[in-house]
Amino acid sequence: MSHPVFEPFSIGRLELNNRFVRSATWDATADETGAATDHSVRLYRELGKGQIGLVVSGYAFVSSHGQANPGQYGIHHDGMIPGMRRIVEETHRGGSRIALQIVHAGVNSGYLLRKGITLLAMSRLADMNRPHRQMTAEDIEGIIADFAAAAVRGRETGFDAVQLHGAHGYLMSQAISPLFNHRTDRWGGSAENRRRFHVEVVRRVRKAVGNDFPLMIKFGVMDDRAGGLTLEEGIEAAKQMVAAGIDAIEISAGVGQPAATAREGDPEQTPFRGRAAALRRQVDVPVILVGGIRTPETAESVIDSGDADLVSMCRPFIREPGLLLRWQAGDRSPAKCISCNRCFPIVSRGEPLECGEERRLREEGAGI
Repeated sequence: MSHPVFEPFSIGRLELNNRFVRSATWDATADETGAATDHSVRLYRELGKGQIGLVVSGYAFVSSHGQANPGQYGIHHDGMIPGMRRIVEETHRGGSRIALQIVHAGVNSGYLLRKGITLLAMSRLADMNRPHRQMTAEDIEGIIADFAAAAVRGRETGFDAVQLHGAHGYLMSQAISPLFNHRTDRWGGSAENRRRFHVEVVRRVRKAVGNDFPLMIKFGVMDDRAGGLTLEEGIEAAKQMVAAGIDAIEISAGVGQPAATAREGDPEQTPFRGRAAALRRQVDVPVILVGGIRTPETAESVIDSGDADLVSMCRPFIREPGLLLRWQAGDRSPAKCISCNRCFPIVSRGEPLECGEERRLREEGAGI
């Protein structure tokens, strides 16, 4: 008898063939306009064939002033739809469902910085040397509208869901964090005002896409820097987002990184498990745990404990898109990913995503 982690599960009306999620991953395969390429399509073809319950796309910027990196997907105008539709079709052909992740980088954009573009910030930051300006209320309203329009494009493209990127120090993290949001208007100051951006984005997106289209968020439920967002504030924000229309929450980092991560030593560390469990007790929508999951035993333990409803992985699916098929066939040995992070320098150089360790071994074998 299979474990529930390998059995069907639903997020709202979205039926998945198992509880595994491929966490959104910047793959650097888009062209200079943000459009998907043949390389993008090949990548998602392999992920779809891996029978992953839900594949979340690499983050797509909702407006040109929100792009974070080169090779990043765009969903900021209708011209992006044809390429994205190819990604959806290939993922579906393999048997997986797919969600579109949408993002605005705010001040966290090395790409726009290198282009000499002034970055948009929730507040002027005296200790930041990047050229930036505080957004006006009109700017904020415009970005909320951009999120809603991008979500509609995702639905029209054929994606099965949309996931807001509310983590990793991008604009949504900046809006809710007292480290980045020092505003004194309705968009900042108190905890209630700092979470207003999240709640309004969810509310507007939900209104735009309708009540039956799954809407998720990857949420940095707390910051890992002194003076940042607390877990208690993050949980309250999550509860309000659920009330506004969120269907599932993937727990990840906000501003800063947790002290213990899967990059340090034991690849089976799950640094966000306690946070996910704390949130799971407070909300009635599925909670997704990401980070450090490398064995079927760990995935099963997360579900058995009730700490989360689904498990999400990134790097293991870079090394082995067919990992779940191997586990289900009886080979339950750990993922071949060793958490070396060699895949990230590849992408940071603007090269298409692949396992850096696998490439190193291939080149050594070829005598390169």
